[in-house]
Amino acid sequence: MFSANEILDMAIKLEKNGEVVYRDAIKKVSNPELTRLLEWMADEEVKHANWFTELKLKLDQKGVNSFMEEMSRELFNDLLGGKNFFLKDVDFSLVSEIDDLIAIFIEFEKDSVRFYQVLEPFIGDPVSLENLKKIIDEENCHIKRLQEITGREEVFTTISD
Repeated sequence: MFSANEILDMAIKLEKNGEVVYRDAIKKVSNPELTRLLEWMADEEVKHANWFTELKLKLDQKGVNSFMEEMSRELFNDLLGGKNFFLKDVDFSLVSEIDDLIAIFIEFEKDSVRFYQVLEPFIGDPVSLENLKKIIDEENCHIKRLQEITGREEVFTTISD
């Protein structure tokens, strides 16, 4: 069962975890193109976390409708169940190939998109909804950029410990 604040806390945590993992991955790859991409993605995650933090503050200032609170608890519990969206739960020590690392990042970004799409019906403010849609578009852009470098020989690099 999740409240609106808990849902936004999850979104913030999702973005912060993504930033940490992308910055950690930068230290482990040797390809400059992949490094630049990961730096850009980490910076994007910071922007997204900041936006969700601001949205949470707005909700706190307005007060929360108890009916929407209960509905959001039930819906998110049904939709998400035990699904874990957090990259920190991946054992990166077992990942030795760049394409495998990129595949993990793509799945994480896809999970983010799905999570934010579930949020959409709960965003009543049109400006906030537009901003959420922009974040979804940016996450989809991350996926596309990652897919573009998957399997390319010139991106082949090693992951160092």
